[in-house]
Amino acid sequence: MSIIYLLYFSISIFIGFLSAIFGIGGGFLIVPVLSLLGLDIHHAIGTSSAAIIFSSFSAIIEYRKQGRINYRIGIMLALPSIFGAYSGAWITKFLNSSYLELMFGILLLAIAIRIWKQKIEVKEIHPNYILISIVGFFTGMLSGLLGIGGGIINVPIFSCLGLSIHSAIATSSFVIFFTSMASSIKHYSLGNVNFIWLIFLIPGLAAGAQIGAKVAKKIKARNLKNIFSIPLFILAFRMILKSIGMNIP
Repeated sequence: MSIIYLLYFSISIFIGFLSAIFGIGGGFLIVPVLSLLGLDIHHAIGTSSAAIIFSSFSAIIEYRKQGRINYRIGIMLALPSIFGAYSGAWITKFLNSSYLELMFGILLLAIAIRIWKQKIEVKEIHPNYILISIVGFFTGMLSGLLGIGGGIINVPIFSCLGLSIHSAIATSSFVIFFTSMASSIKHYSLGNVNFIWLIFLIPGLAAGAQIGAKVAKKIKARNLKNIFSIPLFILAFRMILKSIGMNIP
């Protein structure tokens, strides 16, 4: 049994590592993993939302030292995302598991294609703060609805605004902390947070995020972008196939 727990702990470190490297919170991995381990999709989403608070905060500590966080843009996206996340978490109680899984899979597939095709460019930053606020609300809604930190959407958005991929990832981690906090509060009120799994996930996620944030600064931008998209493709197809009734492990 201790070997099983060690394996789960190693998985949580790996998820924390990837979440910091890609600025994604880790929900796109936590939700499928918890679902695979027996939690229904609603509890997997709620527990993931709470766990992301700790992985994102750990990553923020390191990215702040590196000076990569764009606080002005981050705050403009984070504030409306808080309200969106709360709304998204509330909506989950009206949706069945298969529908949530299908939405999750389609979202991942669309974003994976977008990231894979995106060119690495250095642009002058002229952010439209009204547009950022609108996008922030809907990003937050998806976060609360699907149990993801929102980074798989934030990073491409920040990149399109002109931030370097490294700065986009760091700023996304900053935003995710606030988004996941809001969605987890609502999921807790709905009874969707499994505290046994949450307590078990926290140490590994926090440790992995610290390692990931240190490693991210050493990876070339183009490689970082391409690596980012590969797990999204895999998980997207898995969630879509599972949602239509196929027995996917």
